[in-house]
Amino acid sequence: MFSGPIKTFQRKWRSYRHRFVPWVVFNLSKNEKTLRQVTERSEDSLISAEQITQSLLKFFVVLLRGHGELRASTEKDCQLLGQDAMLQTLGFCIDRRPSTLPFAGTGVFVAKGVIPKGTVVALYPGTVYQPYDPILLQSIRNPFIFRCIDGILIDGSDKGMSKMVFKSCSGRDRLGPLLTSDTSWLTGSPRNPLAVGQYVNNCSNTKPANVCYQEFDVPDKFPIELWQFLPNVNFSQDTRRPLRCVVLVSFRDIAEGEELFSNYYTIVH
Repeated sequence: MFSGPIKTFQRKWRSYRHRFVPWVVFNLSKNEKTLRQVTERSEDSLISAEQITQSLLKFFVVLLRGHGELRASTEKDCQLLGQDAMLQTLGFCIDRRPSTLPFAGTGVFVAKGVIPKGTVVALYPGTVYQPYDPILLQSIRNPFIFRCIDGILIDGSDKGMSKMVFKSCSGRDRLGPLLTSDTSWLTGSPRNPLAVGQYVNNCSNTKPANVCYQEFDVPDKFPIELWQFLPNVNFSQDTRRPLRCVVLVSFRDIAEGEELFSNYYTIVH
């Protein structure tokens, strides 16, 4: 009875090529200025995996030291600490504010400093699903599901079922007192201020992209005590692959006060 519609849905799901996989696809713009083509992971890389690793290590080490010294532990204190650590180590900090685009809601801005070209500016948080993992229910009316080139999906929604799944997987994977992921991105005051990549808005004809997405597998050498600042967790506990993260990297120098814009309609082959 339902074989026809199910097969049609499966065919469309397999053939879907854009970066984001919302339940109902509103591909509103076909202008070349808002499209980006990616055929291989190497073409999706502005900087090396080693550069990403070193950038995150540099920031997370200072963040860890600050949290160890912090006496007050309110969410606001942790957020301010994260922004100070970011400014100290990376030379800039970002923050969420109302977007400059009409009806776009929240956006991400350079709050202080200047972002040089080829810099990690944000992380895309969320639960990581392998191609064989069930994500149908979580995907309903969810515009935050990011598609990697190899079919891995990252659910960046901080509400509803997506929020519950992330918190459950995060609690499941902790090693005694050691956290192996960060759940604070689900709140309004993330400990890691990089974990706001899901709020970066799509570029337009008048607001070109200044950052792009780059896939990154966390290396084995990444210190376990710093995993507490990674805003990603695997849905499957028995996943053999490295933890997939997605960073946003700057196309050009970005000045203080500018809003970050990406290409939602990157086409992946």
